[in-house]
Amino acid sequence: MYIKELSLMEFSEYSKDNIIGNYYQSINYAMLKAEEGYEYEFIGLVDNTDIIAASLILYKKIGNTFYGYSPRGFLIDYSNPIILEKFTNLIKDYYKNKNFTFIKINPEIAIGKLNKKTLNFEYNENYNVINNLNRCGYKKLKSNLYFESLLPRINAIVNLQELNVTNFTKNTRNKIKKAIRKGLTLEKAGQDKIPILTNFLKGNLSKDLYYYNDLYNVFNKSDDVDFFLVKVDYKKYLINSQHYYNNELNNNIYLNNKMVDKNNSSVINAKMQSDKALLAYKNDIAEASKYLNTNIETYVAGAIVIKYNNRITIQFSGFDRELKRYSANYFLYFAILAYYQQDFKYADLNGITADFDKNSPYHGLNRFKMGFNPDIYEYIGEFDLVINENTYNHLLKNGSLAKEFNK
Repeated sequence: MYIKELSLMEFSEYSKDNIIGNYYQSINYAMLKAEEGYEYEFIGLVDNTDIIAASLILYKKIGNTFYGYSPRGFLIDYSNPIILEKFTNLIKDYYKNKNFTFIKINPEIAIGKLNKKTLNFEYNENYNVINNLNRCGYKKLKSNLYFESLLPRINAIVNLQELNVTNFTKNTRNKIKKAIRKGLTLEKAGQDKIPILTNFLKGNLSKDLYYYNDLYNVFNKSDDVDFFLVKVDYKKYLINSQHYYNNELNNNIYLNNKMVDKNNSSVINAKMQSDKALLAYKNDIAEASKYLNTNIETYVAGAIVIKYNNRITIQFSGFDRELKRYSANYFLYFAILAYYQQDFKYADLNGITADFDKNSPYHGLNRFKMGFNPDIYEYIGEFDLVINENTYNHLLKNGSLAKEFNK
């Protein structure tokens, strides 16, 4: 067995059929990271003429040496300690000659699944992979509670084949219903409208417009990206609001008459709620009427979706926080899931945190994504394969590693 640099075709053929293949281990992702200053190569473990492991290796200079990064980890059978050890030893020798100090990996291996009732993770046999990696010399880094690592450790995955709105939480169903009533509609948009999304993302992410354009351009060449916006259809908004107003008006008249016959607290409370609803619907009618015959386009949310094999990933999403009353983020995710339901098997809602306490700063994010009834998986975390121990410790002590990765 030996390590060799793979051609683009060799890597593509191997990675697309690999059981833990993912878009981070793709040619497109390599080209995207090249725009961020990384160099890259594709390497494989070869036995005779068969490729039995492979990886995209991104690399950068740090001090007078280099570090490598295998995003979402090597494409290898981590449960096979013999193959893993052989590959590890060979790759250490291979990159030692290239003046590498370490290679970082964060494999997409689910070691646990969240019990939604207890909010505790129940671990599986993949947990043994940690021992396999430790035996081969990989250093396990501290498991992040929030988003301290390069990629999320806790991900929310929806099985699109089992998608059913009735399984969403009551809050999520109500938000979606409200958004539909307000005339929201999903638009598959062109690249020229990406600046609209970046306005929604300001303050949330450190990316700029150039990054999102680069991402779209790279993945669009192979039709592996879609860009969506949520727009207010004022005609639908007006029709829906008038319909709800008329229904509520009938209910209000009924409650008003009932108060004459039976003036108790439950009837009074119902009448008060009906009055509030009537006022809200009346305001909706006024708002929809105001913009109906204008050329104003009101966008309230957007997302970039990556497609890879049988899975879609909502990679970036945002909404207009000044128009929170539209519940546009709930509609956005619901509409995207419905859009891909027939053609893909899984939808990755991307990361949430490992902190499920109500006082967590990310409680709102967790609650939002968990409202769509996804399965919550814990991945194995980050490891560093140290190639030069002395240099690695020096970079650790002088703060170079923290400066590079804690951005």
